[in-house]
Amino acid sequence: MPTLPHLTAQLAAGRDLASAEVEAAAAALAATEVTEDAKGAFLAALAAKGETPGEVAAFATAFRARAIDPGVEAWASRAIDIVGTGGDHAGGFNISSLVVLVLASAGMTVMKHGNRGITSKCGSADLFAALGVSLETPPEQMRRALDQLGFVFFFAPAYHPAFKHIAPVRKALAARGQRTVFNILGPLINPGRPAHVLLGSFSAAWVPKLADALEALGAQAGIAVHGVIDAGRGIDELTTATTNRVRGFGRRRGVDGEWQAGDFGLARSPFEDLIGGDLAGNLALVDALLDGRGPAGLVDTIVLNAAVAMWIVGRVAEVRDGLAPARELLLGGAVRKKIAATREFYRP
Repeated sequence: MPTLPHLTAQLAAGRDLASAEVEAAAAALAATEVTEDAKGAFLAALAAKGETPGEVAAFATAFRARAIDPGVEAWASRAIDIVGTGGDHAGGFNISSLVVLVLASAGMTVMKHGNRGITSKCGSADLFAALGVSLETPPEQMRRALDQLGFVFFFAPAYHPAFKHIAPVRKALAARGQRTVFNILGPLINPGRPAHVLLGSFSAAWVPKLADALEALGAQAGIAVHGVIDAGRGIDELTTATTNRVRGFGRRRGVDGEWQAGDFGLARSPFEDLIGGDLAGNLALVDALLDGRGPAGLVDTIVLNAAVAMWIVGRVAEVRDGLAPARELLLGGAVRKKIAATREFYRP
């Protein structure tokens, strides 16, 4: 097995890693006896070379294998994850979390994978916990949640024990402004392995790479997307306030280009409509949304994402066909009922 310094030298020479070499690197990164300096040098060299879709897919495969299995295979083939890489520093609201609740209210199966806020004031885990979801849930309760609620939230730290041996070097590299492959790996290692994904990328350049990686991982269907706010600034979401770079994979691999709100009969909104805050602020915004008092652009963005997700899994023939049902679920009381049912389900 090649050592991590050997692989680092290969990367420094500009050579891409084969799948077996990525597996060896993953084993070394997760090992306690390998020094943080060696791990940091490898991750920096990989980023400097530029990760290929094949390398990203191989890392995802390696860390999927090291994840705790929640035993939800029976639901995976029809499930979808609505997830972003994070790291866009755009300050957006937790759009994907509300989309999950809309889809679950529509009778779809959703497996959300996420964490607490790292580069944001309120991560998906923070919001779901405040809405009643238990982050430390045993697998048997997860399976009951899929049956009774239609969705689960996989709290990333509870399912990826190998990451605790990588966290210190990631933190040290981040302090130097160094991005690593782990900044984009999270959405690819959902422990439930849902067959469908609507994935937001922190960077437009990463949209095709992430789509190709998910294709290599065997995803049935999905879209990778990045919302361009203005020159040099974007968001890891599909929105009505941005020009959206999109790339499909699986059954939706024919999608490749740009989407605008107007393509779906929606008005372009100001980006300010999508701004979120801390947990208290976002909870207040959830209440406003469900009362019909939310910003129009945020409502339209949640509705658009839900409609795209319905289209990805084949629930609707065209994205436009999902807009009205999604809006009714969000504003007509179904999502509020889903939150109440969620609180009751997880009540101690």
